[in-house]
Amino acid sequence: MKKQTNVRYLVQLSLLAAIELVMAYTPLGYLRVFALEITFLMVPVTLGAILLGPTAGAILGGIFGLTSFATCFSVSGFGDVLLSINPVFTFLVCVPTRILAGWLAGLVFKGVFAAESKTGSRHWLSFGAASLAGPVLNTVFFMSALVLFFYQTDFIQGMVQTLGAANPLMFVVLFVGVQGVLEAVVGFVVVGILSKTLHPILSKM
Repeated sequence: MKKQTNVRYLVQLSLLAAIELVMAYTPLGYLRVFALEITFLMVPVTLGAILLGPTAGAILGGIFGLTSFATCFSVSGFGDVLLSINPVFTFLVCVPTRILAGWLAGLVFKGVFAAESKTGSRHWLSFGAASLAGPVLNTVFFMSALVLFFYQTDFIQGMVQTLGAANPLMFVVLFVGVQGVLEAVVGFVVVGILSKTLHPILSKM
C-alpha cells in the first residue's frame, strides 16, 4: 500500500513538473500586455504545494527557479544584465526564492487546514490562503533578493531613478505594481478553484 502511495505521489509530481516545464518554454507561462510580463509559473508550484505537500512545492519551485535562471542566458534582457553583473547573485535571486515560496505555501496550507479541521469548517480558508501565499511569497522573496544583491548596482539604480523611487521599498512597489497584483489574483482564483476541486478526488485515490 505504501509503495502504491509513493508511486502515485511521484506520478502526480511528475505531471505537475511536466506542466511547469511546458508553461516555462511556451507562451502558456506568460501573458505579455504592453510593458507588463505576467507569469503564471507559480500556478503548478502552488497547486503541488497544496495537493502534494511542502516538499513537492519546494521541488516544483526549484524547477520554476531553474527555468527562470536559464532565461538569463540571452533570453531575458533583464536577467542577462543581472547575469553579467554577478552570476552567483543572479542564481540566488532566481532559484532559492522560488523553492522557499513553494515550500512555505505548502506549510501555510497544512497549518490552516489542520486548524480548520479542528473547528469542523469546510476548509475554504486553507485553500484560499495557500493559493494567495504562493504568488505573493514568490514576489516578496524575488524582489527582496533583487534589492539585497543588486540594489546598489548602476543597472538597478538607473531603474530607481527612472521610476522616481525614493527608497528600496518604493522601488519594489513601483517595479512590481500592477503585474504583481495580477499574478496574485490569477494565482488565487485559478489555484484556489483547482485545488479545492482536486483535493477530495486525490484524497480518495
